[in-house]
This record gives sequence, C-alpha cells and structure tokens, in this order.
Amino acid sequence: MVLVAQLVGALLGLLAVVFGAFGAHLLKKTFTTDQLSSFETGVKYQMYHALLILMLSFNLNLESSLEKSMIFCLLIGTFLFSFSIYGLCITASKGKKIKILGPITPLGGLFLVIGWGLLLYHFIKNLI
Repeated sequence: MVLVAQLVGALLGLLAVVFGAFGAHLLKKTFTTDQLSSFETGVKYQMYHALLILMLSFNLNLESSLEKSMIFCLLIGTFLFSFSIYGLCITASKGKKIKILGPITPLGGLFLVIGWGLLLYHFIKNLI
C-alpha cells in the first residue's frame, strides 16, 4: 500500500503542476475570472493532498485498516473534488456545463474531510 500511495501521490503532484500551468497559460484566455479561480482551487487542493499522501506514505506503514482507509479517502476525495472542478470549469467555458459534476465536488470534499478526520483519530489513538 505504501508504494501505491507514493505512486499516486507523485502522479497527483505532477498533474497539479501540469494543470496549474495549463490554467495559468492556456485557459486564462477562455475562462472567466470565476472559472479561473475555481480551477486554481482544484489545483491547490490537489497539490495539498498529493503532498499529504506522500508525507503519510513515508511516515506510516499503511498496514492497518485505519491507515488504509485514510489514504483511500484522501485519494478518492482528491480525485472527485479536483477533477470535478476541472470538468465543471472546462465544460462551462464551452457553454456545455455538465451539471452532474456539481454534486460530485462536495462528495469529494466529504471524502477529504473523512480522510483528515481519520488522520486526527490516528494521532489521538496513538496519544492515549
């Protein structure tokens, strides 16, 4: 599980840099200010969580069900949250907004919150 977390964390980080550059240079011409801001939020959250996943993979064994669930929630949450924002922004800029992506963003956010909550629980459990 450690290697999977490291690979996916590195891939998410790489894609965050690529999407950030893509947004800053190419999409700037076609996006509204709000769309660009939303796209940048997706990139920021993707990078924050890529780094978190990498840090956790280097500091935890990721063998317990709690640790695996934490990583799973962070990975799924990052994908759902950031990529649904990307999809919403890109399709809206072309006048063909895919509305089904709208409810996916908060679902991704919920997975991120659960992942962070599991991390907090992991720390509290080890403290006691």
